Amino acid sequence: MGETLIFGHRGSKGTHPENTLLGFAHACHIGAEGLELDVHMSKDGELVVIHDEKLDRTTTGSGYVKDLNLNEIKQYSAGKKFKHLSFYDSSWEKETVPTLEEVLELTGDYQVSLNIELKTDTFSYPGIEKKALELSERYHLKSRIIFSSFNLSTLIRIKTLDPEAHTAFLTSKRHLDLERMIQDHQLSGLHLNRSFLISKSNLFTTEHSVPVRVWTVNSARSIKKALDLKLAGIITDYPEKALELKKKHAQSVKHAGINFS
Repeated sequence: MGETLIFGHRGSKGTHPENTLLGFAHACHIGAEGLELDVHMSKDGELVVIHDEKLDRTTTGSGYVKDLNLNEIKQYSAGKKFKHLSFYDSSWEKETVPTLEEVLELTGDYQVSLNIELKTDTFSYPGIEKKALELSERYHLKSRIIFSSFNLSTLIRIKTLDPEAHTAFLTSKRHLDLERMIQDHQLSGLHLNRSFLISKSNLFTTEHSVPVRVWTVNSARSIKKALDLKLAGIITDYPEKALELKKKHAQSVKHAGINFS
């Protein structure tokens, strides 16, 4: 079993403006082993990295991403609304909503895994899967990319277009037959809500045939539990904190003489 990778959720959401080049660069700089990001499609067919369907919460703009062209989206600051974060600096106001291509350019020099969530659970964005795959090929990052979604149809389309693509189903629902879904749709992974960590079920055991990653895990207690469970990945708003806990966990395991290999 491989090590547990630490993924920066929307870059480093707990310390830097989410889903910005600034946040992704910070996560890479501190040694995050993976990045999680969200992708929507603009009116003119550009893939943009933002969590919500609308600009309102995270930028100085307003309206649906799908109703705006990229040049309109780029007019607004994606950093100004994060003054509540302790590291805030006025230079953040220059940040704009990045394109997926810009993020791939930024991260290409770092050996990080990329969890690209296609946000098709509200709007389907016809063609988004093909565009995302084309970018992964263009930047030679296919082997490092996991395409995730709450929308199973999106993952099926990804696999239809490229059977070798890595896909992971996102869910917080416990009643699903996850192993059946893995087999039926050739899923490459499961991304489960942190609520499963406190479940008495065995959903996080090695019984699953694919890697399991958990989101969004921020408390030291939950991070330690995820490490104890030897999950494939921890998606967190505080990657630096999680990396420190991972290092301490490895040291404690070594001192205890426990072999997890």
